Amino acid sequence: MNTEASFDYLVVGGGSAGCVIASRLSEDPSVRVALVEAGASDRSVFIHAPAGAVALLPLPLHNWAFQTVPQKGLNMRRGYQPRGKVMGGSSSTNAMLYVRGSRHDYDHWAALGNPGWSYDEVLPYFKRAENSETHGANDFHGTGGPLNVAWLRSPSPINQAFLAAARMHGLPANPDYNGVSQDGSFPYEVTHRNGERCSAAKGYITPNLGRPNLQVITEAQTARIRFEGRRAVGIDYWQGGRLRSLGARREVVLCAGAFGSPQLLMVSGVGPADLLRQHGIAVVAERPGVGLNLQDHIDHVQAWRAPANRDTFGLSLRGGLHVLQGMLEWRRRRSGPISSNYAESGAFVRSSPEVPSPDLQLIFVIGMVEDHARKLHLGHGFSCHVDLLRPKSRGSVLIASADAREAPLIDPRFLDHPDDLQVLKAGVRKQMQIIGSAPLAPWRGAMLNPVDPEDDAALEADIRARADTQYHPVGTCRMGQDLLAVVDAELRVHGVQGLRVADASIMPTLVSGNTNAPTIMIGEKAADLIRQAR
Repeated sequence: MNTEASFDYLVVGGGSAGCVIASRLSEDPSVRVALVEAGASDRSVFIHAPAGAVALLPLPLHNWAFQTVPQKGLNMRRGYQPRGKVMGGSSSTNAMLYVRGSRHDYDHWAALGNPGWSYDEVLPYFKRAENSETHGANDFHGTGGPLNVAWLRSPSPINQAFLAAARMHGLPANPDYNGVSQDGSFPYEVTHRNGERCSAAKGYITPNLGRPNLQVITEAQTARIRFEGRRAVGIDYWQGGRLRSLGARREVVLCAGAFGSPQLLMVSGVGPADLLRQHGIAVVAERPGVGLNLQDHIDHVQAWRAPANRDTFGLSLRGGLHVLQGMLEWRRRRSGPISSNYAESGAFVRSSPEVPSPDLQLIFVIGMVEDHARKLHLGHGFSCHVDLLRPKSRGSVLIASADAREAPLIDPRFLDHPDDLQVLKAGVRKQMQIIGSAPLAPWRGAMLNPVDPEDDAALEADIRARADTQYHPVGTCRMGQDLLAVVDAELRVHGVQGLRVADASIMPTLVSGNTNAPTIMIGEKAADLIRQAR
């Protein structure tokens, strides 16, 4: 098989970090960069209209739609793991919440032996990425960056009732949860521009497609990284039923995400030696930690029925008319209900005064959500997610075969650590206190899945029966210096040359909140590290 072309840098995966890295590296006209993405281009209106996320999440539309192995902590259920399979990756399919995490998260990374990753050291990369319509340029925010951050154009009035209820229960209004402190309640900031989704692809790649030194290759699933000895020199990839090849003169940068990056390392010969030999893969470098340390935010959702009006989304004649009117408004003015991500407000909560920063997140949604919106109900309603931010459970992502086209074995081991269940129960109780209070009374109807929060056994049973991911898997190519670490603090893969990993998989521990903004930050920092090495 002949190498079709050779580039200075091959960026594998056109997700949040990959788009950033390809864009930043190709700013230098003297280098050639290829960005290789398994999914298609991001032209779909379901991507650009924010409300389209309702269809992208439950359906195999630009979505890998993975499943976990049966989860012991969830009554042996298989969990659902949607991931973006399109330019922009999950930034093209997610709910667009802009959340960075807390100072504690990044200072903890640095304390684990990762110099350069403290909060004060990563903050400039968050600011570089951002064009903040919400706060402007200040100590915590930037303007002029590719990623536009805005308030929702047409939020529902029911959010003000949720926020008033949260304040009644000790969660004061926080004007900037990405600033000094996360604590409190707030409307969510979103990655929107002019009422449309602003994904990593739209912010970093689309404006730069005309660069002659940047080649974007879509519908191209990487099969393996090619090595000469222990040096990465290119990739093989499947496109149109043919196996093709690209060369890398300087580096291969793996940005395939918390599931794809460890899988590609393993099928290419970097990983646990016994597992690789079991699948007939020649060992290039034994790294036993590849695929371990999987962490994810376990999420529990309660939903309530509400009157059929414009304040909530629902399946009804009135709701259908509302959507049709909203589509016309969005086409004309990029406002109205189609400009909503539906997850419009929320709060960060401490389960006890002793924790160093909030360890629970609430996300208030103006529609009834059950089983990732795969189970639909007639009528209108609203929901509230409770997310465990710093789980102690650790899982794994392992290969099922030597073929990268076969889905990996994803095992988050949800609720494996007993402390996780206790903290999550505290969050559900707080959520139900808030929803059950007076400000939401005009909207609050019957619960879809009623449970007494003071009945500990019933609450545990409800969590085990219905909880699942909040779509934030990280950690499977962990950054560190010990034997189980996969990359060093400059994101270079231990034991080989010419290969880095730069995506959510390198996080040593989960951040306290949604992972898209931190992954974009990782891309910004990785680009600097690569340029400095050159």
